[in-house]
Amino acid sequence: MNNKRRNMVFGLAAGALLWGSGYLSAQQPAKRKGWAPGKGYGWVWGKNDEVGALNTLGPDDVREAMRLVRQGKVYDLGITYDRTSYKWPGHSPGEILSFRTPEGVKRQQDNEFTQGPGNASGTAWHSSALFVSDNVATQIDGLGHATEGRDNHWYNGFKAADWGSNWGIRKCGAETIPPIVCRGVLLDVAGHRRVDALPSHFRITRALLQEVATAQRTEIRPGDAVFIRTGTLRYWGETGANQEKIREHDSAGIDVDAAEWLVGDKGAVLVGSDTSGLEVGPVPASSTSFMPVHNYLLIKQGVHIGEFHNLEGLAADRAYEFAYVCGVNKFKGTAAGFVLRPLALR
Repeated sequence: MNNKRRNMVFGLAAGALLWGSGYLSAQQPAKRKGWAPGKGYGWVWGKNDEVGALNTLGPDDVREAMRLVRQGKVYDLGITYDRTSYKWPGHSPGEILSFRTPEGVKRQQDNEFTQGPGNASGTAWHSSALFVSDNVATQIDGLGHATEGRDNHWYNGFKAADWGSNWGIRKCGAETIPPIVCRGVLLDVAGHRRVDALPSHFRITRALLQEVATAQRTEIRPGDAVFIRTGTLRYWGETGANQEKIREHDSAGIDVDAAEWLVGDKGAVLVGSDTSGLEVGPVPASSTSFMPVHNYLLIKQGVHIGEFHNLEGLAADRAYEFAYVCGVNKFKGTAAGFVLRPLALR
Protein backbone atom coordinates (compact mmCIF):
# COMPACT_ATOMS: atom_id res chain seq x y z
CA MET A 1 0.00 0.00 0.00
CA ASN A 2 1.53 3.36 -1.01
CA ASN A 3 1.78 6.23 1.45
CA LYS A 4 -1.05 8.24 -0.15
CA ARG A 5 -3.48 5.33 0.01
CA ARG A 6 -2.38 4.44 3.57
CA ASN A 7 -2.97 8.01 4.78
CA MET A 8 -6.41 8.06 3.19
CA VAL A 9 -7.43 4.79 4.89
CA PHE A 10 -6.11 5.90 8.28
CA GLY A 11 -7.83 9.26 7.85
CA LEU A 12 -11.20 7.62 7.10
CA ALA A 13 -10.84 5.28 10.09
CA ALA A 14 -9.98 8.13 12.42
CA GLY A 15 -12.88 10.14 11.10
CA ALA A 16 -15.25 7.23 11.73
CA LEU A 17 -14.01 6.94 15.31
CA LEU A 18 -14.43 10.65 15.93
CA TRP A 19 -17.91 10.64 14.41
CA GLY A 20 -18.89 7.67 16.57
CA SER A 21 -17.67 9.51 19.65
CA GLY A 22 -19.85 12.50 18.78
CA TYR A 23 -16.85 14.83 18.42
CA LEU A 24 -17.26 15.77 14.77
CA SER A 25 -21.00 16.21 14.98
CA ALA A 26 -20.59 18.31 18.13
CA GLN A 27 -18.10 20.56 16.34
CA GLN A 28 -19.99 20.62 13.04
CA PRO A 29 -23.77 20.40 13.63
CA ALA A 30 -25.62 18.51 10.94
CA LYS A 31 -27.51 20.70 8.51
CA ARG A 32 -31.29 20.48 8.72
CA LYS A 33 -33.78 22.25 6.51
CA GLY A 34 -35.43 25.14 8.34
CA TRP A 35 -32.87 25.27 11.16
CA ALA A 36 -30.06 27.82 11.41
CA PRO A 37 -27.35 27.22 14.06
CA GLY A 38 -27.47 29.94 16.67
CA LYS A 39 -30.92 31.04 15.52
CA GLY A 40 -33.14 27.96 15.58
CA TYR A 41 -36.28 27.57 13.48
CA GLY A 42 -38.84 30.37 13.64
CA TRP A 43 -41.55 31.26 11.14
CA VAL A 44 -39.85 29.79 8.09
CA TRP A 45 -42.44 27.38 6.66
CA GLY A 46 -44.86 29.76 4.97
CA LYS A 47 -47.73 31.95 6.15
CA ASN A 48 -50.19 29.05 6.45
CA ASP A 49 -47.93 26.65 8.36
CA GLU A 50 -49.31 25.10 11.56
CA VAL A 51 -46.66 22.43 12.22
CA GLY A 52 -43.46 24.33 13.01
CA ALA A 53 -40.18 22.54 13.67
CA LEU A 54 -41.77 19.11 13.29
CA ASN A 55 -41.80 19.87 9.55
CA THR A 56 -38.15 18.83 9.57
CA LEU A 57 -38.88 15.22 10.51
CA GLY A 58 -39.08 12.67 7.72
CA PRO A 59 -38.32 9.06 6.71
CA ASP A 60 -34.60 9.40 7.49
CA ASP A 61 -35.42 10.36 11.08
CA VAL A 62 -37.72 7.37 11.45
CA ARG A 63 -35.07 4.99 10.13
CA GLU A 64 -32.41 6.54 12.35
CA ALA A 65 -34.66 6.25 15.41
CA MET A 66 -35.48 2.61 14.68
CA ARG A 67 -31.77 1.78 14.54
CA LEU A 68 -31.67 2.58 18.26
CA VAL A 69 -34.09 -0.27 19.03
CA ARG A 70 -31.77 -3.17 19.89
CA GLN A 71 -33.21 -4.67 23.08
CA GLY A 72 -36.88 -4.54 22.10
CA LYS A 73 -37.66 -2.78 25.39
CA VAL A 74 -40.68 -0.48 25.63
CA TYR A 75 -40.94 2.37 28.17
CA ASP A 76 -44.40 3.77 28.81
CA LEU A 77 -43.92 7.52 29.22
CA GLY A 78 -47.57 8.23 30.02
CA ILE A 79 -49.11 8.79 33.44
CA THR A 80 -52.56 7.75 34.63
CA TYR A 81 -55.06 10.56 35.12
CA ASP A 82 -58.35 10.91 37.00
CA ARG A 83 -60.30 13.50 38.98
CA THR A 84 -57.80 13.38 41.88
CA SER A 85 -54.71 14.06 39.76
CA TYR A 86 -52.40 17.03 40.19
CA LYS A 87 -52.62 19.66 37.45
CA TRP A 88 -51.35 23.14 36.72
CA PRO A 89 -53.82 25.58 38.33
CA GLY A 90 -54.72 27.26 35.04
CA HIS A 91 -56.68 24.22 33.82
CA SER A 92 -59.96 22.63 34.81
CA PRO A 93 -60.13 19.32 36.68
CA GLY A 94 -61.29 16.23 34.87
CA GLU A 95 -64.41 14.19 35.43
CA ILE A 96 -65.26 10.83 33.91
CA LEU A 97 -69.02 10.35 33.97
CA SER A 98 -70.76 7.04 33.37
CA PHE A 99 -73.01 7.83 30.42
CA ARG A 100 -74.44 4.32 30.02
CA THR A 101 -74.11 1.38 32.42
CA PRO A 102 -75.34 -2.22 32.19
CA GLU A 103 -77.76 -1.60 35.06
CA GLY A 104 -79.03 1.64 33.56
CA VAL A 105 -79.74 0.49 30.02
CA LYS A 106 -81.58 -2.61 31.30
CA ARG A 107 -83.59 -0.77 33.94
CA GLN A 108 -84.56 2.13 31.70
CA GLN A 109 -85.35 -0.10 28.73
CA ASP A 110 -84.68 2.76 26.34
CA ASN A 111 -82.38 1.04 23.87
CA GLU A 112 -83.43 -1.18 21.02
CA PHE A 113 -80.40 -3.43 21.25
CA THR A 114 -80.90 -4.54 24.84
CA GLN A 115 -84.67 -4.94 24.45
CA GLY A 116 -84.76 -6.82 21.16
CA PRO A 117 -85.43 -10.54 20.82
CA GLY A 118 -81.81 -11.17 19.82
CA ASN A 119 -80.40 -10.47 23.30
CA ALA A 120 -81.17 -13.60 25.26
CA SER A 121 -77.64 -13.46 26.74
CA GLY A 122 -78.35 -10.13 28.45
CA THR A 123 -75.55 -8.21 26.74
CA ALA A 124 -75.07 -4.57 27.80
CA TRP A 125 -72.17 -2.09 27.93
CA HIS A 126 -70.31 0.71 29.65
CA SER A 127 -69.63 4.08 27.99
CA SER A 128 -68.33 7.29 29.52
CA ALA A 129 -68.72 11.00 28.93
CA LEU A 130 -65.62 13.07 29.66
CA PHE A 131 -65.28 16.56 31.04
CA VAL A 132 -61.56 17.20 30.94
CA SER A 133 -59.07 19.97 30.20
CA ASP A 134 -56.96 19.67 27.08
CA ASN A 135 -53.84 20.35 29.17
CA VAL A 136 -53.72 17.53 31.71
CA ALA A 137 -51.57 14.47 32.34
CA THR A 138 -48.99 13.48 29.71
CA GLN A 139 -49.35 16.02 26.95
CA ILE A 140 -47.83 17.90 24.06
CA ASP A 141 -48.61 21.60 23.88
CA GLY A 142 -49.86 22.67 20.48
CA LEU A 143 -48.48 25.77 18.79
CA GLY A 144 -51.68 27.66 19.54
CA HIS A 145 -51.46 27.12 23.29
CA ALA A 146 -49.48 30.24 24.22
CA THR A 147 -50.30 33.74 22.97
CA GLU A 148 -48.75 37.15 23.50
CA GLY A 149 -49.22 40.80 22.63
CA ARG A 150 -52.29 43.02 22.54
CA ASP A 151 -53.46 41.09 19.46
CA ASN A 152 -53.14 37.71 21.26
CA HIS A 153 -51.10 36.20 18.46
CA TRP A 154 -49.54 32.78 18.50
CA TYR A 155 -47.12 30.88 16.24
CA ASN A 156 -46.76 32.20 12.70
CA GLY A 157 -48.73 35.34 13.48
CA PHE A 158 -52.17 33.77 13.81
CA LYS A 159 -54.38 36.09 15.87
CA ALA A 160 -57.28 35.36 18.21
CA ALA A 161 -59.49 37.88 16.41
CA ASP A 162 -59.04 35.96 13.17
CA TRP A 163 -58.69 32.36 14.25
CA GLY A 164 -60.22 32.00 17.70
CA SER A 165 -63.72 30.60 18.18
CA ASN A 166 -66.15 29.29 20.80
CA TRP A 167 -65.31 25.75 19.67
CA GLY A 168 -61.54 25.74 19.89
CA ILE A 169 -58.78 27.43 17.94
CA ARG A 170 -58.93 27.20 14.16
CA LYS A 171 -55.19 27.34 13.51
CA CYS A 172 -52.52 25.15 15.16
CA GLY A 173 -54.98 22.96 17.04
CA ALA A 174 -53.53 19.74 18.41
CA GLU A 175 -54.92 17.81 15.45
CA THR A 176 -52.18 19.47 13.36
CA ILE A 177 -49.40 17.77 15.38
CA PRO A 178 -48.17 14.95 13.13
CA PRO A 179 -47.24 11.51 14.45
CA ILE A 180 -43.78 11.91 15.95
CA VAL A 181 -41.08 9.28 15.43
CA CYS A 182 -37.55 10.51 16.05
CA ARG A 183 -34.46 10.10 18.17
CA GLY A 184 -35.14 10.88 21.82
CA VAL A 185 -32.59 12.08 24.35
CA LEU A 186 -32.84 12.09 28.15
CA LEU A 187 -30.93 14.64 30.21
CA ASP A 188 -31.22 13.33 33.76
CA VAL A 189 -30.59 16.45 35.81
CA ALA A 190 -31.89 14.96 39.07
CA GLY A 191 -29.74 11.88 38.61
CA HIS A 192 -26.68 13.96 37.81
CA ARG A 193 -27.14 15.96 41.01
CA ARG A 194 -27.72 12.74 42.98
CA VAL A 195 -31.13 13.72 44.33
CA ASP A 196 -34.48 11.96 44.14
CA ALA A 197 -36.04 15.13 42.73
CA LEU A 198 -34.89 18.70 42.22
CA PRO A 199 -36.03 21.13 44.92
CA SER A 200 -38.73 23.76 44.51
CA HIS A 201 -38.01 26.53 42.01
CA PHE A 202 -34.74 24.94 40.92
CA ARG A 203 -33.43 26.72 37.82
CA ILE A 204 -31.95 24.44 35.15
CA THR A 205 -29.47 26.53 33.19
CA ARG A 206 -27.67 26.14 29.88
CA ALA A 207 -24.44 25.38 31.74
CA LEU A 208 -26.07 22.66 33.82
CA LEU A 209 -27.59 20.97 30.77
CA GLN A 210 -24.20 21.06 29.07
CA GLU A 211 -22.65 19.54 32.20
CA VAL A 212 -25.24 16.76 32.29
CA ALA A 213 -24.83 15.98 28.59
CA THR A 214 -21.06 15.77 28.97
CA ALA A 215 -21.28 13.55 32.06
CA GLN A 216 -23.71 11.20 30.31
CA ARG A 217 -21.64 11.28 27.09
CA THR A 218 -24.87 12.29 25.38
CA GLU A 219 -24.90 14.11 22.07
CA ILE A 220 -27.90 16.25 21.11
CA ARG A 221 -28.50 16.48 17.36
CA PRO A 222 -30.78 18.60 15.18
CA GLY A 223 -34.13 16.82 14.93
CA ASP A 224 -34.04 15.29 18.43
CA ALA A 225 -36.78 15.28 21.03
CA VAL A 226 -35.02 16.23 24.28
CA PHE A 227 -36.48 15.38 27.70
CA ILE A 228 -35.25 16.83 30.99
CA ARG A 229 -35.79 14.83 34.16
CA THR A 230 -36.39 16.68 37.42
CA GLY A 231 -37.60 13.59 39.34
CA THR A 232 -41.06 15.08 39.99
CA LEU A 233 -42.98 12.07 38.67
CA ARG A 234 -41.38 9.66 41.12
CA TYR A 235 -44.13 11.00 43.42
CA TRP A 236 -47.03 10.51 41.01
CA GLY A 237 -48.02 7.11 42.39
CA GLU A 238 -51.19 5.68 40.83
CA THR A 239 -52.99 8.87 39.82
CA GLY A 240 -50.98 11.85 41.06
CA ALA A 241 -53.20 12.47 44.06
CA ASN A 242 -50.36 13.63 46.33
CA GLN A 243 -50.94 17.26 45.46
CA GLU A 244 -48.54 18.89 47.92
CA LYS A 245 -45.57 16.62 47.23
CA ILE A 246 -45.89 16.96 43.46
CA ARG A 247 -46.38 20.73 43.72
CA GLU A 248 -43.19 20.97 45.80
CA HIS A 249 -41.04 19.73 42.91
CA ASP A 250 -43.15 20.73 39.90
CA SER A 251 -41.73 24.27 39.87
CA ALA A 252 -38.23 23.08 38.90
CA GLY A 253 -37.43 23.62 35.24
CA ILE A 254 -35.38 25.24 32.50
CA ASP A 255 -34.94 28.95 31.89
CA VAL A 256 -35.03 30.75 28.53
CA ASP A 257 -31.27 30.58 28.04
CA ALA A 258 -31.37 26.80 28.43
CA ALA A 259 -34.23 26.61 25.91
CA GLU A 260 -32.23 28.74 23.48
CA TRP A 261 -29.31 26.33 23.79
CA LEU A 262 -31.50 23.29 23.14
CA VAL A 263 -33.18 24.78 20.06
CA GLY A 264 -30.93 27.52 18.74
CA ASP A 265 -27.61 25.74 19.29
CA LYS A 266 -28.63 22.07 19.21
CA GLY A 267 -31.70 21.97 16.96
CA ALA A 268 -34.20 20.12 19.17
CA VAL A 269 -37.64 19.86 17.52
CA LEU A 270 -39.46 19.03 20.76
CA VAL A 271 -38.46 19.87 24.33
CA GLY A 272 -40.11 18.09 27.24
CA SER A 273 -39.86 17.19 30.89
CA ASP A 274 -41.55 15.32 33.74
CA THR A 275 -43.29 18.43 35.11
CA SER A 276 -46.58 20.11 34.26
CA GLY A 277 -44.93 23.16 32.71
CA LEU A 278 -41.29 22.46 31.69
CA GLU A 279 -40.01 25.85 32.82
CA VAL A 280 -38.83 27.10 36.18
CA GLY A 281 -41.19 29.09 38.31
CA PRO A 282 -41.54 31.75 39.35
CA VAL A 283 -39.74 33.69 36.64
CA PRO A 284 -37.48 36.68 37.43
CA ALA A 285 -39.22 39.97 38.17
CA SER A 286 -37.60 41.41 35.05
CA SER A 287 -39.39 38.95 32.77
CA THR A 288 -42.09 40.30 30.47
CA SER A 289 -44.06 37.02 30.67
CA PHE A 290 -44.95 34.56 33.42
CA MET A 291 -44.05 31.73 31.01
CA PRO A 292 -41.21 33.02 28.80
CA VAL A 293 -39.96 29.54 27.86
CA HIS A 294 -43.40 28.68 26.43
CA ASN A 295 -43.42 31.90 24.46
CA TYR A 296 -39.94 31.29 23.09
CA LEU A 297 -40.54 27.66 22.11
CA LEU A 298 -44.17 27.67 20.97
CA ILE A 299 -44.60 31.16 19.55
CA LYS A 300 -41.17 32.23 18.33
CA GLN A 301 -39.63 28.89 17.38
CA GLY A 302 -42.59 26.65 16.54
CA VAL A 303 -41.16 23.95 18.82
CA HIS A 304 -43.70 21.79 20.65
CA ILE A 305 -43.45 21.17 24.39
CA GLY A 306 -43.86 17.78 26.04
CA GLU A 307 -45.09 17.83 29.63
CA PHE A 308 -45.55 15.21 32.35
CA HIS A 309 -43.59 12.54 30.49
CA ASN A 310 -42.69 9.72 32.86
CA LEU A 311 -38.91 9.43 32.61
CA GLU A 312 -38.32 7.28 35.68
CA GLY A 313 -37.83 3.99 33.82
CA LEU A 314 -35.41 5.53 31.34
CA ALA A 315 -33.40 7.09 34.17
CA ALA A 316 -33.24 3.84 36.12
CA ASP A 317 -31.74 2.10 33.07
CA ARG A 318 -29.57 5.07 32.14
CA ALA A 319 -31.24 4.97 28.76
CA TYR A 320 -30.13 8.36 27.51
CA GLU A 321 -30.81 7.65 23.83
CA PHE A 322 -33.94 5.98 22.44
CA ALA A 323 -36.58 6.03 19.74
CA TYR A 324 -39.41 8.37 20.69
CA VAL A 325 -42.86 7.54 19.32
CA CYS A 326 -45.99 9.59 19.97
CA GLY A 327 -49.34 10.11 18.27
CA VAL A 328 -51.63 12.88 19.51
CA ASN A 329 -55.39 12.44 19.89
CA LYS A 330 -57.08 14.36 17.09
CA PHE A 331 -59.65 16.52 18.87
CA LYS A 332 -59.93 19.38 16.40
CA GLY A 333 -59.20 22.79 17.90
CA THR A 334 -57.72 21.64 21.21
CA ALA A 335 -54.74 23.56 22.55
CA ALA A 336 -52.76 20.41 23.41
CA GLY A 337 -52.70 16.69 22.87
CA PHE A 338 -53.66 15.43 26.31
CA VAL A 339 -53.65 12.24 28.41
CA LEU A 340 -51.18 10.72 25.95
CA ARG A 341 -49.21 7.49 26.07
CA PRO A 342 -45.93 8.13 24.24
CA LEU A 343 -43.34 5.37 24.05
CA ALA A 344 -39.57 5.17 24.27
CA LEU A 345 -38.10 2.14 22.49
CA ARG A 346 -34.59 0.79 22.77
